[in-house]
Amino acid sequence: MNIAYRFRIYPTEEQKILLGKTFGCCRFLYNQMLNDKIREYKKTKKLLKNTPAMYKKEYSFLKEVDSLALANVQFNLEKAYKNFFVIPRLDFHVSSQNITPKTATQQM
Repeated sequence: MNIAYRFRIYPTEEQKILLGKTFGCCRFLYNQMLNDKIREYKKTKKLLKNTPAMYKKEYSFLKEVDSLALANVQFNLEKAYKNFFVIPRLDFHVSSQNITPKTATQQM
């Protein structure tokens, strides 16, 4: 059984900056990984297995944020790929319900 807790936080200015960096890096990494997967598939017709560690060498600012947040980006992208390509769909539908809110996933 899964249990979820919802908390309201009041971060300090330093914490706000770190949260902003984390959300920005996660968004950047997701888009980079998706773009690289698309380009690799167009070139070779094979799926690319990329990890956040591959991008930390090129983009040093990714080292400033939590590595688990970046690992969750990889997990979410793989899950999205699986859902999009494996599960049959009638059409590609994007709605406002699919927009991800600014929430953080943290493993305990």
